[in-house]
Amino acid sequence: MNDLVRQHTALSESDLEWLHLLVSEWQLLSDLSFADLVLWVPTRDGTRYVSVAQMRPNTGPTSYQDDMVGHLVPRGRRPLLDAALDEGRIVREGDPEWREEVPVRVESIPVRRDGRVLGVIARNTNLLTVRTPSRLELTYLQSASDLAQMIAAGSFPFPGQQVDMDASPRVGDGLIRLDADGVVQYASPNALSAYHRLGLASDLVGHHLGRTTDELAPARGPVDEAMVKLASGYAPRETEVEGSGGVIQLRAIPLKPKGTRIGSLVLLRDVTELRRRERELITKDATIREIHHRVKNNLQTVAALLRLQSRRMDSAQGREALNEAVRRVGSIAIVHETLSQNLDERVEFDEIADRVLAMVAEISPGKVVCRRTGKFGVLDAEVATPLSMVLTEILQNALEHAFAPGEEGRVDVSAVRSGDSPGTKRGDGARSDARLMITVQDDGRGLPEGFDPQRAGNLGLQIVRTLVEGELGGGFDMVPAPVRGTRVMLDIPVEPQK
Repeated sequence: MNDLVRQHTALSESDLEWLHLLVSEWQLLSDLSFADLVLWVPTRDGTRYVSVAQMRPNTGPTSYQDDMVGHLVPRGRRPLLDAALDEGRIVREGDPEWREEVPVRVESIPVRRDGRVLGVIARNTNLLTVRTPSRLELTYLQSASDLAQMIAAGSFPFPGQQVDMDASPRVGDGLIRLDADGVVQYASPNALSAYHRLGLASDLVGHHLGRTTDELAPARGPVDEAMVKLASGYAPRETEVEGSGGVIQLRAIPLKPKGTRIGSLVLLRDVTELRRRERELITKDATIREIHHRVKNNLQTVAALLRLQSRRMDSAQGREALNEAVRRVGSIAIVHETLSQNLDERVEFDEIADRVLAMVAEISPGKVVCRRTGKFGVLDAEVATPLSMVLTEILQNALEHAFAPGEEGRVDVSAVRSGDSPGTKRGDGARSDARLMITVQDDGRGLPEGFDPQRAGNLGLQIVRTLVEGELGGGFDMVPAPVRGTRVMLDIPVEPQK
């Protein structure tokens, strides 16, 4: 709609915003009218109309099989559009049109804002299935007529009340028509069922909706005047009401076809099951986070016990082995701590990598600097946990074996992701083409002569090989750095970032 309005018309940005507000609401008019709606706006030179939006009803058959958006028609071809635009009134004159052997009643509703007519809504009703209307249909049509008059007068939609139609109640979910005093004149079967679920034991017709709704909500002391006013339809508002048996969502729409409120429409939806599922999900999320929190605490307890044991050992070799175990446990605890703060099983690994760097750097005599470049990004928990251990082992190995005590040096960790563009995720359940390339490079003494990282018996390297190749399904290599030191390279498949 933005492109069509800016290309063909002279409307301002504020006028365009008004049309957007109207289009966000006009599903309501379409459903109440059992009719298609097409919004026509005069072109800049005034010789034609351009259709900028279209809506089909959920309550009846469509009268347009084709998409009308973008069509241009010359002025004079559709006299009802001309009359509505020029005279600023709703035009219903004329015989039904025949489209593909289907009779269609055409009406034109001027769209007014600040006293100016911006365009015209063509309301097209398929008459092929017309029959004697029921009380429900008569209520729909009368409400549609009131809304159409409000659009023609510029009092609908309501400024500052943009509605999310996907989340708001629709006409078919439940509809109540109130008089000017807030007393129910008509309630659809779905609306009555929703109130029965709240605990209403009688009919709604003849009752004051605001007071009835307040009585059905849990006792909160004095009467909730805000609830009473909202449910009585005095202002355009949305709310939820929770009773002993369920939850309903209410949306009030005051009807002022001639400037004075003659009553209100209340749309409502039974959202009991939806809210129950949301609460279950919240409970499950809280439980999962609590589990991660407890696992983190348990791992920290294990690390503390190992640390205590290492202090009591006389063997320097045994003490160092326990300290290595403390760091391995600590790297896993960092991941679980991060997961305990998230709503899903994905973590921002850059923070984890920085904490692992800081933890492992504690074993450095203070003259070796550790630095990270690039971004690991968001990783699944099943990748983050083993990767944190792998990173711990590689850094620990570099700090222990690459530098002599007191020697200055540097360890650089870089991360590069590829294949994160949309659509890289495969649909067969296998991993995507997204990769995470990690390089850990030091400027230390380098590898011993004839060293083979795939055969080395060092426990740390065995852990790295097992986790990278077995659990992460990636590749691992350790080679001499171009100038001095050692370079470790990891190639790991990951899920694309959203």
